[in-house]
Amino acid sequence: MKTLPLSACLLTVLLPVSFSQKSVATEIPSPVINKTSFSRRPPLALKIEKAKQWKLIWSDEFNTPGTPDPKKWEFELGGGGFGNYELEHYTDRAKNARVEDGYLVIEAHKEDFEEDHYTSARMHIKNARFKYGRVEVRAKMPSGAGVWPAIWMLADKQNYGKGLWPDNGEIDIAEYVGRDPNKVLSCYYTKSFNWMDGTGKTSTADVLNAETEFHIYGLEWDKDQMTISVDNNKYHTFKNPHTNWKDWPYDKPFMFILNLALGGYGGDMDDTVLPQKMLVDYVRIYQKR
Repeated sequence: MKTLPLSACLLTVLLPVSFSQKSVATEIPSPVINKTSFSRRPPLALKIEKAKQWKLIWSDEFNTPGTPDPKKWEFELGGGGFGNYELEHYTDRAKNARVEDGYLVIEAHKEDFEEDHYTSARMHIKNARFKYGRVEVRAKMPSGAGVWPAIWMLADKQNYGKGLWPDNGEIDIAEYVGRDPNKVLSCYYTKSFNWMDGTGKTSTADVLNAETEFHIYGLEWDKDQMTISVDNNKYHTFKNPHTNWKDWPYDKPFMFILNLALGGYGGDMDDTVLPQKMLVDYVRIYQKR
C-alpha cells in the first residue's frame, strides 16, 4: 500500500504505497471492465499464447486448507500505522489469514488486540525476490468505507538513495479504497515520482463488480517498461525514461505483498461493515522464456 517500513519479499513486478486523492492524476483513460461472469481459468487461446511467452516460476493455488504455506509466505506482524496511519494490528492468526475452500482469506475484524482496536493480516512471499516478469493475482475485494486492500511490490533493500522508500521504488498492482467502490488504483512510486510530492504515476480502472466477482490483477515488467492490467486489459504503462535511479529504480529485485489495511489514507473506518474479507484464488509469477 503506500509505504515505508517493511519486511521484505518478492518479485519483479508490483503493488501499493501511500494513497491520497491529491496524488492521483490519471494518465490513461480508465477502462470499464464489467465481467458478469468470469471463469476460474482464462480462455484456452490466451493460455496457449501465454505458455509460449512465459514460464511459471512461482505460484500458490491455495488448495491446502489451514495456515498459508509457511514455506511460501511470511507474515508481517504488528501495528503502528505502517507509515500510513493504518488502524489495524497485523497478526498471523487463522482468524485473520487462512486458506479455505480453495482461497486465501485475509479477514479484518473490529476487536481489541494489544494496543490496537482492529486486526487484519499482511504477508509477503518468503525467501523469493523477482526482477522482471509477469505477475497475476486473481482476487475478490472487500467492501465498505475504510477497507484498503492491496496487491503490491516493494524493494526490501536499499540499493539507491538515503532511504528505502520511495528511493528504491514501489509498484502497486492493485489498491482498493472501499470509500470509492468499484475503482482499482495502480501506482508506481520512485524518488522523483511519489505521493508526497503529488507526482506519483497513478491510474485507475473501473471494475464494476470488484466486490462481488473475481478479477485477475496483473503486471508485466521488463527493463524498458511496466504495464498493469485487469483481466488482461492493459491500462497503466510506465516507460523507463533511461535517466537515473531517481526516475527508475526498477532494475533490482522486489518483494511481493498482500495485505488488508483499515483506515488511514484508506479513509475513515465504518466499523459497521466489519468483518470484511479479501479472497485470493491464486498468485502466479512468470518470467519470459
